[in-house]
Formats: sequence, C-alpha cells, structure tokens
Amino acid sequence: MPVVSITLLPGYSAQTRERLVERTARTVRSVIAASNAGTTVFVNEAATYQRDGKRMSQGGPDLPEASVVVRQFLERMQARELDAARQLLAPGFVMTFPGAAPMREFSELMDWAKTRYSRIAKRFERFDECWQDDCTVVYCSGTLEGVWLDGSAFSGIRFIDRFELADGLIRRQDVWNDLAEVKATL
Repeated sequence: MPVVSITLLPGYSAQTRERLVERTARTVRSVIAASNAGTTVFVNEAATYQRDGKRMSQGGPDLPEASVVVRQFLERMQARELDAARQLLAPGFVMTFPGAAPMREFSELMDWAKTRYSRIAKRFERFDECWQDDCTVVYCSGTLEGVWLDGSAFSGIRFIDRFELADGLIRRQDVWNDLAEVKATL
C-alpha cells in the first residue's frame, strides 16, 4: 500500500492540487502493483523554504492541462480562428502531415490542404497524455469527415495526432490518417 506525500509552497489552486494528486497516484500504480483503493497521496504545504541560499515562500505558475490546450488548438484550427490558434504555439513550432514536408506556418498547411480536400473536420474520440523529461505528449484520436475536391463527402476516416507541449505551449504536431488509402479506393 503506497503512501506518497507531496510538499508544495502556498499559492497553487485547488484544481492544480487535485490534478497533481490524481496523476501522482496513477504514476505510482504504473510502477507498483497497487489498487486504487490502496494508494494514498496527500499534499502538505510549507510556508517557506530555502534552496541555494534563496528563500522561497510562493509556488511557481500552474501549467494548463495539456489535453485542454490541444483541444482548444484543434477547435480553433477547425473554426479557422488562426490567430487564436497561433497563441497556443511555442516559438519554433513544427507540424508534419502525411506526405508533406515539415511545416512551420499555417499558410503552408492551408496551401498543402487545398490539393487534398475542400473541407475537413475532426471528431475527437479520446485524448491521452504521457510525460517525458522536457514535455507533455498528447495523443488525440478519432475520425475525419469532410468534402473531397470533387464535392463528394467522406467520413469515418481514422486519425491520430501526436502533440508535444512545453511550458503550456504546443511545440510539435505529427499527424497520421487514412485519407490517402480511402481516396485511393474511390
């Protein structure tokens, strides 16, 4: 039965504390064969501490939930709110789509997409997060629907997007889908 204690400085929101407790418990259970009921995680608060000769009495900034940032980005892109979507990107952002060279500007994506379809939308089925040393990785999966260049509709085409986020901003998007395979059968 694992018991984990987290000590934070004051200033973190209740929502951030809840996310931290939930994710810590899941992390523990991914390494130790323990039940949810047998895993305890709690948060303590330290009024102040000293490290490297500096006194600290306030916690750092909360990071937004990475899956929420990705969903906002995809929804803004779908609505063609490109300036709003751009606000969620880190400097040096790069995106890679099937059959295309890496792109850094939305204009490159729009020009490339014009040769494939006239309209496209994503139906989200799930968002999964995992964590690496320097980023959070979010996988978004679901299906695509839209209109081919000849005006015929398509739907139910599988996709997976992989995003890397650092400091709450998206720095990379990699896209996989079955558009080309479906189009080839038409």
